[in-house]
Amino acid sequence: MLKKILKFFGFLLLLLVLLFVGAYLFMNESLPKGETGLKADQLAQKMMGAVNNQAWKNTNVVQWNFADRHQFVWDKKRDCVQVTWGNTNAILNIHKLTDSVVYVDGKEQEGQAKSDLINKAWGYFCNDSFWLIAPTKAMDEGVTRSVVKQEDGSDALLVSYGSGGVTPGDSYLWKLDENGLPTSYKMWVSIIPIGGVEATWDGWQKMPTGVMLPTQHALGPMSIPMKDVKAGNSLADIGIKEDVFSVLFK
Repeated sequence: MLKKILKFFGFLLLLLVLLFVGAYLFMNESLPKGETGLKADQLAQKMMGAVNNQAWKNTNVVQWNFADRHQFVWDKKRDCVQVTWGNTNAILNIHKLTDSVVYVDGKEQEGQAKSDLINKAWGYFCNDSFWLIAPTKAMDEGVTRSVVKQEDGSDALLVSYGSGGVTPGDSYLWKLDENGLPTSYKMWVSIIPIGGVEATWDGWQKMPTGVMLPTQHALGPMSIPMKDVKAGNSLADIGIKEDVFSVLFK
């Protein structure tokens, strides 16, 4: 009986490996090569203009819920962010993470447990904020931009990150509408072994501050909703009455 069970799981493992290899060979795309220079920078500026990057710079606070997994309140002006998931509430000092405060079931954490949760919250923030404001980061330091001609004759913007976040080296090929607003991007990222996987950027909404932010993504059959997206110039503007970051500024 044990041998039959082992054979069954061995067959199942082999099947999964073959399915993965098949998917990889069928779906994997090589990172395209594009043309760097002024044209690429102009296309990046067009995309950033379409989402109103200047309004984003002037936006002090933003709130969103990433796919019902993690919730964020980001005070850009004071460089701090609240990250909540499950029974964990992390108040991060972005400028100095070691000064952050973490609570689990309302109890403040210390030592290695605190450090581990800070790193987890930081990873969530870096990933989930990218799905919100990635178009505003096309001109960041360490970023390489190039224009890639598409089969339909349109220009796509390839943005490669040499530094920053938690996964430097990732690349994204942005597809834009006629006004420069993103409709999707293809990804070459360390956490996805298949290159060229495409995700949509949908449900764009203009915030009171003027910045355009997405409220929906789709990655194949998987939906990635961005819920409760709000932006303003103060916590009160987004409906938060108490200063959730006061613990960082005692």
